[in-house]
Amino acid sequence: MDQSPGKIYTLHFILLCLSNALFSASFNMMIPELPAYLSNMGGADYKGYIIGLFTLMAGLSRPFSGKLTDTIGRVPVMIFGSLVCVVCSLLYPLVSSVGAFLLLRFFHGFSTGFKPTGTSAYVSDIIPYNRRGEAMGMVGLASTIGMALGPAIGGYMAVRWNINVMFQLSAVFALLSVVILIGMKETLANKQSFRFSLLKIKGEEIFEPLVWSPVIICFLTYFSYGAMLTIIPDFSAFLGINNKGLFFTFFTASSIGIRLLAGKVSDRYGRVPVLKISALLMAASMLMMGLATSSTLLMAAAVVYGISVGLNAPAITAWTIDLGQPEHRGRALASMYIAMEAGIGLGAYFSAFVYNNNASHFPATFYLFAGITLLATIYLSFFYKKPAMVTREY
Repeated sequence: MDQSPGKIYTLHFILLCLSNALFSASFNMMIPELPAYLSNMGGADYKGYIIGLFTLMAGLSRPFSGKLTDTIGRVPVMIFGSLVCVVCSLLYPLVSSVGAFLLLRFFHGFSTGFKPTGTSAYVSDIIPYNRRGEAMGMVGLASTIGMALGPAIGGYMAVRWNINVMFQLSAVFALLSVVILIGMKETLANKQSFRFSLLKIKGEEIFEPLVWSPVIICFLTYFSYGAMLTIIPDFSAFLGINNKGLFFTFFTASSIGIRLLAGKVSDRYGRVPVLKISALLMAASMLMMGLATSSTLLMAAAVVYGISVGLNAPAITAWTIDLGQPEHRGRALASMYIAMEAGIGLGAYFSAFVYNNNASHFPATFYLFAGITLLATIYLSFFYKKPAMVTREY
């Protein structure tokens, strides 16, 4: 598909953002309700697996989604990811054992292993190079809006009616995402028909070597996100904050606000300078959390953290596309997403290990992750070298 100079807000792009928002709302609306749902089954000891299994499958499926994005097309990969959400949402009310629930949760991870890879590749095909960061910011904004609205809608449905209605609505949202995608024009030239031999992944197809730098930065900066998901609820309770989701409300609001401008900034001033600043802000927010002794200070840290993530996400996605070869765009993006999920997973594990359910360990945990995040700025400042063969790099 041709990229008209300077043109970004086409019908295709707007529909893609809407599909992304619906998809994000679909799987996020059930997250706050799943711990209690699993506990009622007798699986209270396995609540930590709700995010872990989902993320694990998302990471394992990335090499496949990357290869299929580059062979059978962007649209089929996006549709498959959304359809997984439809099927899994409808199956949750039917499972009655802890083992079946965890297995279903594992396979639900296929959704985010496929949909974002296809979406980012599609956007890179239809958006002019000089506005790629802005476009990724808008796509991320749509996902963030879905992430913010989904839990509120899901919680209302579960309380107003019951949790099965929430699961059904989740399926409806995902199905609407599919309906939008079905009518979209494929952008991959010379696409192939699906055949099972495409599921055989060779070693060189797992990772795109040209995107090592964004992969490293993505891995280091998303460590902190895993830590946030793991220990912020306990830290909020420790500070006497009854609403454990308040931190994420402030974080999401500031992230949405900055995304309106963040992509444009990386298009104008470059990916690397923006990523340096975002990593510094992220480390600063970690230090603020370590020093926080009141809800006011913690919410201020949440705002700074949201700004840092809002700057980071569109810049790092656009940078990955900048460096990767067009014919391996799906593989490049899959490599970045693998690093993201690895960072989140390891960040969650190590934050829980350092914290160890001991409130006196909160400051040390935050300071540790501030240091890890600073490694990203150090790498970009002293070790990253602009590839000589890349003429369109920022």
